[in-house]
Amino acid sequence: MLIQETIRPSADLRNHYNEISRLCRDEKEAVIITGNGRGDTVSLAYEEYRRMKARIELLELLSEADENVKQGRVAPVEDTFRDLRTLLKGYES
Repeated sequence: MLIQETIRPSADLRNHYNEISRLCRDEKEAVIITGNGRGDTVSLAYEEYRRMKARIELLELLSEADENVKQGRVAPVEDTFRDLRTLLKGYES
């Protein structure tokens, strides 16, 4: 999913905050705030930030798992499922 981007000067944070907030929240845009003509800060809707953070965390876990497989650090699938069942039973309590 591509995120649309809008570039706005830093003064717009003061003068047009509601408009920037609406762009982030309703239009799902990332607003790049510039300082002295250069990108400085990015504003995102909170929900978009949470989704992006979750995706990054998942990608990091998958990358770590891939590296573990490449290095031969694996466990038999039966052990893995047993551990998952035990973990899930702990959540049911």
